[in-house]
Amino acid sequence: MSAGFTHPENFAAAGSAQNRRGRVTINSIRNGAVWLLFASSFLVFIEPAPYEIFFALVTLLFIVTGLRLSAFILPLILLLISYNIGGGFSLLNTIERSQAVWFIIISLYMAVMGIIIACIFCEDAEKRLQVMKRGYLFAGVIASIAGIMGYFNIAGTFEYFTRYGRAMGTFKDPNVFGTFLVLPIVYTAQAIILGTTRRYFLSTLALVIMISGVFLSFSRGAWGVTVGALMLCTLLSFITAPSRAMRARVIVIGLVGLALFITILAVALQFEGIRSTFEVRASLNQSYDVGETGRFGNQFRAIPLLLEHPNGFGPYGYRDRFPEDPHNTFVNAFASYGWLGGISYFTLIIATCLVGWTLVFKKTPWQRDSIAVWSTLFLLILQGLQIDTDHWRHFYILVGLTWGLMLASLRYEAWQKARQAQTMGWQSSTIRTGPK
Repeated sequence: MSAGFTHPENFAAAGSAQNRRGRVTINSIRNGAVWLLFASSFLVFIEPAPYEIFFALVTLLFIVTGLRLSAFILPLILLLISYNIGGGFSLLNTIERSQAVWFIIISLYMAVMGIIIACIFCEDAEKRLQVMKRGYLFAGVIASIAGIMGYFNIAGTFEYFTRYGRAMGTFKDPNVFGTFLVLPIVYTAQAIILGTTRRYFLSTLALVIMISGVFLSFSRGAWGVTVGALMLCTLLSFITAPSRAMRARVIVIGLVGLALFITILAVALQFEGIRSTFEVRASLNQSYDVGETGRFGNQFRAIPLLLEHPNGFGPYGYRDRFPEDPHNTFVNAFASYGWLGGISYFTLIIATCLVGWTLVFKKTPWQRDSIAVWSTLFLLILQGLQIDTDHWRHFYILVGLTWGLMLASLRYEAWQKARQAQTMGWQSSTIRTGPK
């Protein structure tokens, strides 16, 4: 790996690479590997998941062919390191449990994944984002079809693709399944609203399939993240639209999409089984949430105890004091990673928010992609108040994407300024010497 920012001229390497056959071949292999990585991200109900194997191979491929490590992402690296160091110290509280040891190993893996994703997408961002979108959309549609089949017990798949009577697709948990689908849903909806897709029928069909998957997961968190991310993406797309005509399109298509969604929801609720589950899951007054010993009550009761334990409770140590996991990523950061890990996680979230909100207003060829990524990640960060997201692959993928795209945007701006300076210098020279 090489450190430091890439020279602005190197930003255009992808374009000039067309004249260098070897470079094109390397880029093709890299981009193909990126597609395969994201296309395989839906198949995680078996261990080891194919995604883990492909991630190791993709990482090796990029290291061998040149993976750049920039000073810009050093804060991300240092915060993830300190977060996991805190987890390592906190592990001493529950080290006798093999499950707790695996907890920290998985945390380290997630941190490495976020860093590698950032390094991959900070270069050739426009092309790699297109490849990623195609792979992620494939994964989202396949996972959703599995979830729909399981929920309706098509071909006897109920026991494989559902849990607690809720669709979980090719995942182990309906909540993870539902939130995994948010990014491809936002991407697809954004393409329809902005008119950047040439296949409206197929895009609409894919969108309906994935939204159905989220709905049948009956995950309140996934519902909230999906609606919130779509609203935020639409708002940011409206604000950053280059013309009045595009802003009008965003409003009109957005309203049409909302009407279509309400219609589909009304039709789905005509089925008794769906309606009864929806009524239970849509309630904000779940028995396990409320009360002094409910989920939220236990979180408040845990705060004074955590203030007395600088080293936290250790991974899964929260369960020794309360009936279940904290279901709050911020509380869990202090419980499972100690004060060092908790403070590091809070700092990471604040830094990521600063990067993300700056990123979406950068005028780059991938600004729309940045809006889709950040709209999804920001809602997932908020969902951390309601559930533990610290071991969700797609959370770390989005964190890595946000930092990587910000670095790519800074390089793009530097490249533009260099071109402008070069152009101005050439014009000044022409004025002084006259045309040759």
